[in-house]
Amino acid sequence: MAANYLLTTLIFLPLAGALILLAFWRRDRWAKVTAIGFAGVELLLAAWLLVAPPAGTTRLPGFFLLEDFPWIERFGIRYTLGMDGISLLLVVLTAFITLLAMLVSWRGISQRVPLHYLMLLVMESGIMGVFLALDLFLFYLFWEVMLIPMFFLIGIWGHGRRIYSAVKFFIYTMTGSLLMLMAIIGIYLIHGAQRGNYTFALHELIGTNLDPGTALWLFGAFLFAFAIKVPVFPLHTWLPDAHTDAPTAGSVILAGLLLKTGAYGLIRFGYPLFPSAAATVTPLLITLAVIGIVYGSWVAYAQEDMKRLVAYSSVGHMGFVALGIAAWSPVALSGAVLQMVNHGITTGALFALVGMLDERTDTREIAAYGGVWGKAPMLAFFFLLFSMASAGLPGLNNFVGEFLILAGAFRVTPVAVVIAFVGIVLPLIYTVRLVQQVLFVEERRPLTLPDLSLREGSILAVLALTAICLGVHPSPLLDLLKVPVALLTGN
Repeated sequence: MAANYLLTTLIFLPLAGALILLAFWRRDRWAKVTAIGFAGVELLLAAWLLVAPPAGTTRLPGFFLLEDFPWIERFGIRYTLGMDGISLLLVVLTAFITLLAMLVSWRGISQRVPLHYLMLLVMESGIMGVFLALDLFLFYLFWEVMLIPMFFLIGIWGHGRRIYSAVKFFIYTMTGSLLMLMAIIGIYLIHGAQRGNYTFALHELIGTNLDPGTALWLFGAFLFAFAIKVPVFPLHTWLPDAHTDAPTAGSVILAGLLLKTGAYGLIRFGYPLFPSAAATVTPLLITLAVIGIVYGSWVAYAQEDMKRLVAYSSVGHMGFVALGIAAWSPVALSGAVLQMVNHGITTGALFALVGMLDERTDTREIAAYGGVWGKAPMLAFFFLLFSMASAGLPGLNNFVGEFLILAGAFRVTPVAVVIAFVGIVLPLIYTVRLVQQVLFVEERRPLTLPDLSLREGSILAVLALTAICLGVHPSPLLDLLKVPVALLTGN
């Protein structure tokens, strides 16, 4: 049943590291080294599974690792974890982005350092649990665990209106979470009344007989919770504020990981549990996704703060992911999962770069910059590379995911795809403006801009190689998605 408890290790290794940090409460450097050490081991374990995924199968089709044990038997709650190709990619992304966030924070965080790294480790544990849980109660538990550290990251180490942004983030996410909890309890009770077996197990709840009205209400609650996290227009308004006021590590994890949990929830739970209701709501979701694609790109063009520009660009990019999920075809869904990984890499890198510029100049205003290419050529090179990747330049990672989404969705909703093409053109416009204003125009004011340190250059070099490899040769990742996507879509 359990292959050496690998999945449990992935979830609780970061939590163990967080507990050990309590021993270094007043020793900042040791806290950093310990946290990065645990995050590094976590990444090595996840990468090992990616390079050599287990060949065995489990009693659940499509899953090659499964851990299933009784937990609270009186209420039908089990400790059930599973890994297929989709969750494997997101687990590797989680380990990678978390380590990146810690390395980015090495100099940027100077107060309450052990607590900061403890929060990052606890959040990594919660996100890992979200991507691996196959029991709805367990999933909800991890869903709540991952939100708490982000609230404190924004509220304690953030900037500007950090308390306002942290509370706004909390209100939005908790509203969605409570609605999802009600829906989980609802399907649990309905299934138990029908079959005499009260359980939260996902594979048993799939196929529960629901009348159309009830299914629509339950799916609506799930959709609302997940759409807030994606975020789908018009539930996106918390995101720019959270990004603007969060520390760099918080923005990297928020864009690279937390947004992906909403999309993953729709793929793993929302559509499989309520297929008929999902089919009914799909036209609405497609419409909102397309609006988000165009709106996010349009508003990004108007921003003068680089961090807000990248934040609104995330609304547009995640609109493509929502469109791929709503199309629910093998090609579009594969593109959506791949784009979740791609967006985590490129947007995480852009937030890291903006943070590096902010550390040097104490400003994120586009109008304050100019001439960066001449002053800090390596920093400017990576800024240009990841800006082009975010804009969907062929040969870099974002292009592949967006192309697959549009190609797969065209057979389902050609009109929406035609409109979504505007969302490809607009990023080119605001990206060219950003790059020109920051890198190439004449310097507007004297700014001290040392080039990248060895630590910063190493971080960005690894991210750049990843973006190029995924853009040139994405087939290994797509091969991992064939079986789970085929089982989800029935094709």
